[in-house]
Amino acid sequence: MDTSLIEALTPIAPLIGIIAVVCTGGWVINTWLRIRHGYPLDGAWGQAVYPKSDEAVERVKLLTKENAELRAEIGSMKDRLATVERIVTDRGYQLSREFDALRSDEEKFQ
Repeated sequence: MDTSLIEALTPIAPLIGIIAVVCTGGWVINTWLRIRHGYPLDGAWGQAVYPKSDEAVERVKLLTKENAELRAEIGSMKDRLATVERIVTDRGYQLSREFDALRSDEEKFQ
């Protein structure tokens, strides 16, 4: 190998090393974020890696079903809460509370 080629590549060798480290670090961070937020990972050739065993697939189905049930329950609870808020903020309800407070004050003085 020619020494002039080695002398020409010597100044850019640290730059090549830095680029390799930054790319590897970016890949590691990207994979960590995908795992953390539940995105599927990619295999060696870009194909998505999914659970392969029947047990894991069944667990995913059960969790998906449970998630749907919980979302439906939360939706019904939101509807109930909206109804309760509407009742409590209704002027008639406030008047009845004020009347009850006045009645209790009368009972204290008698």
